Amino acid sequence: MKPVFIVNGFLESGKTEFIRYTIAQPYFQVRGKTLLIVCEEGEEEYDEVLLKRSRTVMEIIEEEEDFTPATLLELEKKHKPERIIIEYNGMWNYKEMKLPFNWKIEQQITTIDASTFPMYFTNMKSLLAEMLRKSEMIIFNRCDGIEDLSSYKRNVKAINQQADIIFEDSQGEVNQIFEDDLPYSLNDPIIELDNDGYGIWYLDSLDNLDRYIGKMIQFTAMVLLPEEFPKGYFVPGRMAMTCCADDMAFLGFACEYEKANTLTNKQWVKVTAKVAKEYFADYQGEGPVLKAVSVEQTKAPKEEVISFV
Repeated sequence: MKPVFIVNGFLESGKTEFIRYTIAQPYFQVRGKTLLIVCEEGEEEYDEVLLKRSRTVMEIIEEEEDFTPATLLELEKKHKPERIIIEYNGMWNYKEMKLPFNWKIEQQITTIDASTFPMYFTNMKSLLAEMLRKSEMIIFNRCDGIEDLSSYKRNVKAINQQADIIFEDSQGEVNQIFEDDLPYSLNDPIIELDNDGYGIWYLDSLDNLDRYIGKMIQFTAMVLLPEEFPKGYFVPGRMAMTCCADDMAFLGFACEYEKANTLTNKQWVKVTAKVAKEYFADYQGEGPVLKAVSVEQTKAPKEEVISFV
C-alpha cells in the first residue's frame, strides 16, 4: 500500500507553510521519492531547491473533476514515489475525495487560520466539519491577539474528540491553560453542570482529566445501557448537536452504579458522582469513570439536546 499524508484547510490557512517545514526537517530526509500533489495555489510557494533537496516532485491538479483515482494512478506510475503528500483544496468537499485502491491514508492534518476561523465556522460549517472529522492533528496558526482560544478548541472537539489540537502564534506553540474559562468552579464541593456546563465538562475531561479526579459532579442525563458493558455500569450522558441537525452524538462516560440493572434506556436521571481515572475495556485504556453516589429519576430537561453550534 502506498502511504498518503493529507494536509487540508481553507485557502491561506497555512497548508503550504506546514508542508514546506515538514519536508525540510532531517527526519523527513528518508530514502525514495515523495510525490507532492497540490490542489490549490495560494500566496506561498514551494522553493525548487527545497523540493530537490528533499527528493520531492510536485504535480498540480487545479480542477476537482480531475482529482480522480485514474489521474492519481497516472501520477504514481510517472514518478514511482515512496510516499505521497496531498495539499487538498479546502473548497472541495473532502467527503467526495476518492483515492486509488492501493493508497492508504497514514495521517490527515488540518490547518486553520485562527483569525478567520469564526467566519468559516459560521458560514461554511459543514465543509469545515468534513475536513476536521477524520484529522489526527488540527493546527490553529496565527493565534496572536486571540483571547478566546478555548471556544475554538471546544468547537473542534465537538466534531472530532480524538484529534490533537495545537495552537501556534508568532512565537511558536501556545501552551494555554483554559481553566479560567470554565463556566463552573472546580473548588465547589459539588460541581453542578447545566446544559452548557455539561458539554464543556465532557470535552475538557478528554484533555484535562486530572483537573476532575476526586471531584464531585452533578448533572441531568439520559441513560444508555450498552449491551457489552459489565454488570453494575451504565452511561449517563446527553445527545449533542456537533455540527448541524443531522450530525448528532451521545456524549457520556462509563458510570459505576450498583443498581444499574434497575435503569432503562433513555430514562432521565439526576446523577451525583465522583470522577475517577481507571482502566475501562470500552476505552481500550484508562479514562474517566464516574462513581455514582446517587442516581435519581427526574424529568427530561426543557432542551434535551445540547448544542456546540
